[in-house]
Amino acid sequence: MISTENRMRLEGLLFFVGFAACIPLANFMIGNVGSVCVPNGPCLIPVAPGLTAPSGVLLVGLGLVLRDLLQRRLGLWWAVAAIVAGGILSATFAPPALVFASVAAFLMSETADLLVFTPLQRRGLILAAVASSVVGLVMDSIVFLVLAFGSLQFLPGQVVGKALMVLVAIPVLAWLRARDQRLGLLPA
Repeated sequence: MISTENRMRLEGLLFFVGFAACIPLANFMIGNVGSVCVPNGPCLIPVAPGLTAPSGVLLVGLGLVLRDLLQRRLGLWWAVAAIVAGGILSATFAPPALVFASVAAFLMSETADLLVFTPLQRRGLILAAVASSVVGLVMDSIVFLVLAFGSLQFLPGQVVGKALMVLVAIPVLAWLRARDQRLGLLPA
């Protein structure tokens, strides 16, 4: 039987792998997956009626939540290591024209997410994950769009697309919180 400590470590490592996978997949999607691909621009997907966004937004939103869960399971220094590794992955997998924008947006948004999540997690997992993700997704959207395209044209779609992924994650966060409380693993 797997010990509680080993279960938490294994879950944390799975969250780390999921987080890391989001980065190259998001960069791939921006240039290759969408209902329309703008010449010399991103591939777009509809995220709400009348709103489109670069397709990588879905994985960026998911990545913000996975980094929070990784920190919850493995601790602050693992989260910092994940951000550094993510910056390297972003530089490695972003299209050449988007490397600077991708890395800058990633590092700034994930650091902002970490700075909000860390103190709030004591008040509850869902509150901390949602609040930190909102801060991170807004920062990521603004920094990426300004640096990559010199325009905030896709800002509403970026924010909505990333926020949708955070909303999809809430039931999973609630399940994890309830399970952890039932097992006596973590408060709130």
